[in-house]
Amino acid sequence: MTTNQSDYVCAMPDGGWRVGDSRVSLDSVIHCYWEGLSPEAIVEEFPTLTAEQVYGAIAWYLGHQTEVDRHLEQQAVRWQQLRDASETRSGPVLNRIRAQRGLAQRSNQP
Repeated sequence: MTTNQSDYVCAMPDGGWRVGDSRVSLDSVIHCYWEGLSPEAIVEEFPTLTAEQVYGAIAWYLGHQTEVDRHLEQQAVRWQQLRDASETRSGPVLNRIRAQRGLAQRSNQP
């Protein structure tokens, strides 16, 4: 279930936002925006969105920037914690995979 924030952004129960009635997170659109992609290029990245939805989502973000930026910072911390836990739990296996990839890449070089 979502809570309607505007025609362009819907709040999710977990504290995040989606663009309109799509499954595209506002986080994804804003990261593209931060990377310098134009709204038209963002539509190419997420073809389920319209240009109107992307422009509307960016405008909504700019009007709620402090709140969204705080959420994105919290998300970044969560992702880093998950990466760290995964590395701790799966480190030996990941290191063997990385080593094998490195060997395969070196053997394919002329």
